Amino acid sequence: MTPEDYKKIISNAINREVEAYTFYKTVSDKVKDANLKKLFNELAGEETKHREFLQGLLSKDVKALKFSAAKDYKVGDNIKTPDLKPDMKPVDGLVVAIKKELEAMQMYTALANNSEDAQQKKMFLELANMERGHKARLEDIYVNTAFAESW
Repeated sequence: MTPEDYKKIISNAINREVEAYTFYKTVSDKVKDANLKKLFNELAGEETKHREFLQGLLSKDVKALKFSAAKDYKVGDNIKTPDLKPDMKPVDGLVVAIKKELEAMQMYTALANNSEDAQQKKMFLELANMERGHKARLEDIYVNTAFAESW
């Protein structure tokens, strides 16, 4: 992979992080539930950190990073994505968020699998892992919201 290819991939990843940030901030502004508002604000903040991290990569070498592994339970992988509407239900907003994290996770995993440079591959795997962690958090809330326990 040439340095220009690398920069294009990182630039595309930055654009996706900006899209995710915008989505999470928009949803946060619309939801009434304080816990969901907090979650979407946290996710927006994390997407900002990802963007800043990626922007730093455009100007310097990849640094060694360490993150704990997150498990992907694939809860939301086969759920139909609802249309994005201003009056969507919170559970539908969770599904859209899960799908966005899944797409980001898959993109970073594919980039890692196609990387020939070991540090570059490691960086993309760690980014995929961060997105997997976001997805797992959202899926946990989704399961508790969509399949509320009843007696």
